[in-house]
Amino acid sequence: MTDKPHTPSINRLLAIMARLRDPDCGCEWDRAQDFASIAPYTIEEAYEVADAIARDDLSDLEDELGDLLLQVVFHARMAEEAGAFDFDRVAKGICDKMERRHPHIFNSVRAHDSAAVRENWESIKDAERKAKAQRGALDGVALGLPGLLRAEKLQKRAARVGFDWPDQVGAADKLREEIAEFEAATTPDDKLEEAGDILFSVVNWLRKNNISAEEALRGANAKFERRFGGMEAAAKTQGLDFASLNLESQDRLWNQVKSEE
Repeated sequence: MTDKPHTPSINRLLAIMARLRDPDCGCEWDRAQDFASIAPYTIEEAYEVADAIARDDLSDLEDELGDLLLQVVFHARMAEEAGAFDFDRVAKGICDKMERRHPHIFNSVRAHDSAAVRENWESIKDAERKAKAQRGALDGVALGLPGLLRAEKLQKRAARVGFDWPDQVGAADKLREEIAEFEAATTPDDKLEEAGDILFSVVNWLRKNNISAEEALRGANAKFERRFGGMEAAAKTQGLDFASLNLESQDRLWNQVKSEE
């Protein structure tokens, strides 16, 4: 693998990781890691990047992007040690992919509107999947994605080959059907299965209404956190122990906070 020039900071980061993984004088913890043990940290760092963006905290985003870059460097270093690929190969691969997927920018193909650009993008991705021997329409949807997001991606893939409701009415009817099946289920295993079907159907129904289930739930989570914190603060202001209040009293605080928003 041929070394290629990087910015000084990238060179420094690569050297740091090489030193941490050095079998003789490296860090014991870093040397003991493998792809599987590092993967949860990679996912966590990606979520922390998303969290900084959601909070519109650019200072924190800078820091979190560094943490995420470290994960890329960590995986690339382990792959280099195994003789598989290195950081340069990773960088070259994504450069090639971006140029390939943007022919309207980097070569003579011209797309005059967003629909044409999207059509080119999808056809190129389909060709890439075929080159990877991904035979089915659903091949390649990452298992590690959050459940709601993965459901939406699976549904969009199926829709590309025609397996989709023509509008939200069919999706809404299917959701009601799944709720009825959940209510009719009698065993814990059946309840669990039907609960999954309900969630999958909710994602589908929202998708047909042009709403991202993952984004909607993140918003609901943030709203609940904000209002719950407001309830606790209101109770403290009134000299009350929030945890000792009955549900009716807590609900009054909830409505108070909600009305003040």
